[in-house]
Amino acid sequence: MPRIKVPERILIVKPSSLGDIIHTLPLLGLLKKYRPESEIDWVVSRGFEGLLQGHPLIGSCILIDKDNWKRPERSLKTLSEFIRLFRLLRERRYDVCIDAQGLLRSGLITLFSGAKKKIGFSDAREGAHLFYNTKVQGGRNIHAVNRYLKLLTPLGIYPEEIYFPLNHIVEKRPVDGPYYIVIPGARWQTKLWPSEYYAQLIRLLSHKAPFSEMKPILVGATSDKQRAQKINQLSGGEAFDLTGKTDLKELCSIIKGASFVITNDSGPMHIAAALNIKVFAIFGPTSPALTGPYGSNNVVLTAGISCQPCFKRSCKDLKCMYELLPERVFERILTDYISE
Repeated sequence: MPRIKVPERILIVKPSSLGDIIHTLPLLGLLKKYRPESEIDWVVSRGFEGLLQGHPLIGSCILIDKDNWKRPERSLKTLSEFIRLFRLLRERRYDVCIDAQGLLRSGLITLFSGAKKKIGFSDAREGAHLFYNTKVQGGRNIHAVNRYLKLLTPLGIYPEEIYFPLNHIVEKRPVDGPYYIVIPGARWQTKLWPSEYYAQLIRLLSHKAPFSEMKPILVGATSDKQRAQKINQLSGGEAFDLTGKTDLKELCSIIKGASFVITNDSGPMHIAAALNIKVFAIFGPTSPALTGPYGSNNVVLTAGISCQPCFKRSCKDLKCMYELLPERVFERILTDYISE
C-alpha cells in the first residue's frame, strides 16, 4: 500500500508590528506559489490578527500576547503561555520555521517549533540567531520587503515578481462618492506632520477640482483621536472622522476603496501601498529607502534637509516636518494625480 504524502508544514514567526507584517506578506505569497501543497501557519501578536485571520493562504493564526512577555509582574501568566505555545507548536510537527522578527522572543518560538529547518537572519538581535540552524545574510541597507524575501533562499525560492497577497480584502465604502484618506498618526512623535499642516492641506484640496468632489476621511488608532479632532476643527469640519472607530480588517476595507492616501510613515501607509492605492507619504526622521511605501506608484515627500534621516524618536525643533509646507504637498498631489 503506497504511503500517503503528508503536506509540508511551515511556520512564519512575525508577531509585529503592522508595517513589518505587511512587508512579510510577499514572502507568504511566494512560499505558497512555489510550495502550493504546503500548510502555512503564522505566529502573530494580538491586535494584528485582523490582517491575517481568514487569509486564504494561511492555515492557522497562532496568537501571542507579546506585551505580557515584557512585564515581570505577569511572569506566571507568561510562563503559562510559554508552556501552552510549546505544546501547540510541537503538536503541529513543523518541517520549516521562518523567523522574520529576529528577536529573543521570536527566536524562542522558533526553537519551540521543533522544525527540522529553522531559518533566520545571521544578524538577528538579542541572541535570536543562536536558535537557527539555517542562517541568512539579510543586509540592513535594503528595503524591508527585499530583506524578508531573502529568508526564502534556503528553500530554493528566488523571487522574480513581488506581490502582496491581499485579494481577500473586500472593499467597504464609508461614504457615497469618491474619497481620499488622511492618516495623521504614527508611533513616533518625530514622524508626525503638524496637525495645522494637515488641516491646511485639506482646505487647499477642498477648493480644487477634482479633489473638491472627494470626501476626506480621517483614520487611525484611538490614540490619534485628539489629533484628528484638531485637524477636522482647523479644516472647518471638512473631513469624515473614523479615527478609533475601525478594527484592522475594516481599516483595510476602507483604504481599498480610496482614491489616494495622504499619510505619515505609519503602519496603515503600508496597507495602502500593499493594496496598490496611491500613497503620498510624508517622511521625516526615517528612511524611505528602507521602510517607505513599496512600489513605484507611490510618492514620498521630504523636507530634504541635511540631518535626514536621523532615526531619532525625539527632536527639539522637528525641522524636517515643519519645513515641509502644505502648499508643497498640495502641488505634488495636484501634479501627480492629474497627470494620471
